Amino acid sequence: MSLKRLVDFFASLKLTVVCLVLSLVLVFAGTIAQVELGLYQAQNDFFRRFFVYWSIGDSGIRIPVFPGGYLIGGLLLVNLTVVSFRRFAFVPKKLGIWLIHMGLILLFVGQLMTDLLSVESMLHLREGETRNYSERPREAEVVLIGRSDQDTDRVIAVPEWRLKKGGAISLPDLDLTLIVRDYYRNSSLERIPEGSSHPPAATQGFGTSVLARELPHVTEMDRRDVPSAIIELQGEGAPEGTWLVSEYLEQPQPVSIRGKTYELQMRPRREYKPYSITLLDFSHDKYPGTEIPKNFSSRVRLQNPARGEDREVLIYMNNPLRYDGATFYQSSFDTDNMGSVLQVVRNPSWLTPYLSCILVSVGLVVQFLIHLVPFLKRKVRA
Repeated sequence: MSLKRLVDFFASLKLTVVCLVLSLVLVFAGTIAQVELGLYQAQNDFFRRFFVYWSIGDSGIRIPVFPGGYLIGGLLLVNLTVVSFRRFAFVPKKLGIWLIHMGLILLFVGQLMTDLLSVESMLHLREGETRNYSERPREAEVVLIGRSDQDTDRVIAVPEWRLKKGGAISLPDLDLTLIVRDYYRNSSLERIPEGSSHPPAATQGFGTSVLARELPHVTEMDRRDVPSAIIELQGEGAPEGTWLVSEYLEQPQPVSIRGKTYELQMRPRREYKPYSITLLDFSHDKYPGTEIPKNFSSRVRLQNPARGEDREVLIYMNNPLRYDGATFYQSSFDTDNMGSVLQVVRNPSWLTPYLSCILVSVGLVVQFLIHLVPFLKRKVRA
């Protein structure tokens, strides 16, 4: 295909219409799929993919059956960009149209950057509690924690996506290798009854008295997978045996490596920050005489020794805390009204929707005035 034909294809009005029709079908299908898959999984399968796949039973074979959100959005972005440069000359009379198109292009690019770069996590605090990290509830990690230093902990973390691959994982900080013997994306733990013939999940730690069972993958927004894994440490000075790690096990398991004791644990993945937040007070206000919520607010203390900051901040609905590239929203609370849950969003491209709306609005006004002023002049002369 020649360059001219390629440009003609991407500048075609037919391509615009086809992409818009496909996007309507995709939104309809993705919305219907939420009934079975849930909102979180439907977003990933339909809108955050280049293709929508059809899986053939349990064979693991996936066949692309429809264009996904990334492909349709990418084609619309290219189509809009090529049309802007090919059909509209950069002259004063077309200034408004250019501003409108630049705003739409920025909107597409901003949404793509948000999907690729934004990170969401949760910060759960009880009154009086201080934390310098938030947690990703849908991601896990296996950590080895050394507490030999009174002021700082030595943490070696293996993310869940690496555990899913299985096999050997090098731990260069300890000169050891972590072997994933089994991994369960979603699981349950059961105590081994007396006289049972089933072998224990592991040979060391808590796993010697429980069984790990794999469960179906959870896709609902209000539920999540609870992963588990059977791991082994190999290398000079490594302890013998295998361990069961699971998010069900809240207490860490002691592991001795070359005479030093480490804590082994699977937990939600943490996002550490160079500052700390303390929950001073949580308020749950209701309308008088009813149980209808009126307002949720968290009074927190923000401390950043590197910047010499120590101040109080009130976070409530529609009034988040923006600090150091992260935004803290009031998300939920504990049933006893003594704890607060803050949603932490780090989105480097959060300004792009606002800039896009400004460009489109200014473009519409400018284009309107470009046609209105000459019309009024002609009217006056007439």
